[in-house]
Amino acid sequence: MNHRKIVRNSDVMTKKFVMVDGLHTVADAIELASAQDVRVLLVNKRNEDDEFGMVLMSDIAKKVLAKDKAPERVNIYEIMIKPVLSVSPEMDVRYCARLFERFGITKAPVIEAGKILGFVSYHDLVLKGMMAEKQ
Repeated sequence: MNHRKIVRNSDVMTKKFVMVDGLHTVADAIELASAQDVRVLLVNKRNEDDEFGMVLMSDIAKKVLAKDKAPERVNIYEIMIKPVLSVSPEMDVRYCARLFERFGITKAPVIEAGKILGFVSYHDLVLKGMMAEKQ
């Protein structure tokens, strides 16, 4: 029998993130990300029936910087990923890594009961998840 310790998303997730509104400008978002030292911005729902969104620094680089757009004139809703593929806090990190691979994503919010608890990335899965298995 395999008595391997199950490491869950809740064990490795990053709890440090910033919530922004889709109407914020990219310039506002960059300022918030810099001030809070975060690399992921999660976008609030507009209403109960809406879905969360997400903006990565790579999205800003590809959709604003590379296209020479003014960050003061681009709103977050124009470049965000929405809806986002989310994961459960109880999911085994091995399955989360497989999900990331299958869908070609690198980060996902951890959502429980409609509330964002944090997010996981390949970085978290490998560095925190694989180290936790050894303990």
